[in-house]
Amino acid sequence: MKFGVEIPTCTAGMMHPARFATVDEVIDVAVEAEQLGYHDVGGNDHLSTMRFVRDAWPDPPDYFEPLVTLAGVAARTSVVRLSTAILMLPLRQSVLLAKQIGTLDHLSGGRVTVGVAVGGYRDEFEGVRPDLAKASRADLMRERLEALRLLFTERRATYHGTYERFDDVEMYPKPVQSPLPIYSGGNADGSIRRAAELCQGWLPAKLGPDRIREGRAKLETYARAAGRDPAVITTALQSVVCLGDTAEQARETFLKSSFDLFRTSLKDTMTKGVDVEKYFDLNLVGTPDEVCAKIAAFAEAGVEHFCGLLFVGNTVAEMRDQIRTFAREVLPAFPERPAAAAR
Repeated sequence: MKFGVEIPTCTAGMMHPARFATVDEVIDVAVEAEQLGYHDVGGNDHLSTMRFVRDAWPDPPDYFEPLVTLAGVAARTSVVRLSTAILMLPLRQSVLLAKQIGTLDHLSGGRVTVGVAVGGYRDEFEGVRPDLAKASRADLMRERLEALRLLFTERRATYHGTYERFDDVEMYPKPVQSPLPIYSGGNADGSIRRAAELCQGWLPAKLGPDRIREGRAKLETYARAAGRDPAVITTALQSVVCLGDTAEQARETFLKSSFDLFRTSLKDTMTKGVDVEKYFDLNLVGTPDEVCAKIAAFAEAGVEHFCGLLFVGNTVAEMRDQIRTFAREVLPAFPERPAAAAR
């Protein structure tokens, strides 16, 4: 099992209070995560403040662009992998993004994993890309994934889609890794299909073991139909972590944090029909022993990588205390196989 830490590039106002961390603190969290033995560190992605965040806080949050931030992390670390969980592909232009990712892979010595998804908030997408306000973000995702693969592998790349178009682009250097691992983020069937056909991993969020099994079965069917070996596609998971000496203490800490604002912001999409007790059950909330039992159940269901774990805390110090406790109490129970780091 592999475990990664979500560094707070763009979590302020969502999972953490507005004006949560400075950029130096964000990088310091990543450096400590490497020292504690985590497999990867990663940032999430927002280019504008979402409506629910504007409504919740008097001051705007600071959002640090994840790829630029990870370049800073690369300069301060040596072995921890650098991930995005999640990069919102519909907001990005493929040629520039491919150049940024390829450059980061060289700066880090081949340590990049890119998690991509449509994004959870349509209002942000429409504000940043009003020219594409009526576009299907699922179609944008597929076109940009196909475009990235061409740019990463072809001597000269040309792509003519509905939304993504470029001609005779010669982009060098290619990424160090071939293929550079891309995880398709999301819980929906389209996300699973894109993972099966175009990516090296599937990265859902806050699903239970039964839903993971169902999704993995679909992925394997789609992959075989596309002529791919499902065994080369990682099943990852993004989860919330809130540890306590007792289950009641862990739940109380969660409810006093901004994470419940984040949970309710997705009540019509990702957390539809999921009440707070079910949310606690689906995520890594509880005592260290209870969390270890949950991880074991996820592993039995096929999860290989907890990517971008979201640690609860109303301050950077509280978040880092959770990261340290998890490293001390949970990581030793799930040693990473030596071969896993090469995937």
